[in-house]
Amino acid sequence: MLEPVYIQTAKNGVLKERVNEAFARMESCCLCPRRCNVNRNEEQKGICKTGEKAKVSSFHPHFGEEAPLVGIHGSGTIFFSNCNLLCNFCQNYDISHLGQGTEVSNKQLAGFMLDLQERGCHNINLVTPSHIVPQILSALEVATLNGLRIPLVYNTGGYDSLETLQLLDGIIDIYMPDLKFMDPQAAILCGLPEDYSKIAKQAIIEMHKQVGDLEVSTSGIATGGLLVRHLVMPGNLCKTDEAMRFIATEISKNTYVNIMSQYHPAYKAVNIEGLNRQISETEFKEALESGHRNGLSGLF
Repeated sequence: MLEPVYIQTAKNGVLKERVNEAFARMESCCLCPRRCNVNRNEEQKGICKTGEKAKVSSFHPHFGEEAPLVGIHGSGTIFFSNCNLLCNFCQNYDISHLGQGTEVSNKQLAGFMLDLQERGCHNINLVTPSHIVPQILSALEVATLNGLRIPLVYNTGGYDSLETLQLLDGIIDIYMPDLKFMDPQAAILCGLPEDYSKIAKQAIIEMHKQVGDLEVSTSGIATGGLLVRHLVMPGNLCKTDEAMRFIATEISKNTYVNIMSQYHPAYKAVNIEGLNRQISETEFKEALESGHRNGLSGLF
C-alpha cells in the first residue's frame, strides 16, 4: 500500500513550514477568496465566524459518501462547523450557518483523526475545510507523529483560494470539490459570491494539477486524485452542460463526477422563487445525459 503524500511532507519538515505560513495568513485572514482581513489569531471573526480554533460538529465513519471513499469500513468524516460560502439552500444550515458544534484544540482534532483510523476508516474526510486549513495542518502534524497513515480527503464547496491550495500541495491525497454554479446570477440567487464559478474553476484546475485523476486500488478504494460533485438544481440553475464541458475540456475526461439528485428546498430556499421545489426526474436525466454527451467516463 502506498503511503499518503503527507508522510514525506512531514518527514522533510515542509509540513511544519506550511503550518507556520497558514497561521501567519490568519493574522489578516486571506485563507479563502472572501479575504476578510480580520486577525483570527486574536479571535476576530469574519464571514466564516471562526476564530483561532476549529469548531467540529461531529466525527464518525460515514457510509453515505461516494463508493470509492466508503469501502467496507466507511469514510472517516470530520464535519467542521461554519462555512465560507453560506448557500441559502444548505441542508446542513444548523452547522454551516448557525455554527452548531464545539471548539476543539488542534491536539483534539489530531485525536479525532487517529480515532477514525483506529476504527478502520479508509480515509480522513475533512468536510467544509476551507476556513480552517491552519488548524487542520497543525493537527495533521501531531497525528502523523502518532501514526496516522490513511489518505486525506479535502471535501470542499469549491470556493478556495489558489494560495491556500498551494499550501496543501503534497499534503492532500484526494480533492473532492463541488462545482455548484457556472452562472454568476445563479450564484447570487443562492447567496454565493458572484465570482463563485470563476474561483471554483481555478481551484479545480489547481487541485487536478496537484493530484491528477482519481486512483482506485484493486479493492475499489480511492487512494488519490480528484473527484468532483455537481448538484443538479431546479430549472438548470447550475448550468450542468457548461459544468460538464468545463470538466471534460479543461480538467480530464477521466474525471470522476458525481451528478447528484438530492436537492430539496431547505433553510431560506423554501421562500425563494426558483429554489422552492425539488428537481424532476427529467431534469436529473438530462444532467446525466450531459455528462455522457461531453465524454466523461467516470460518472457516478
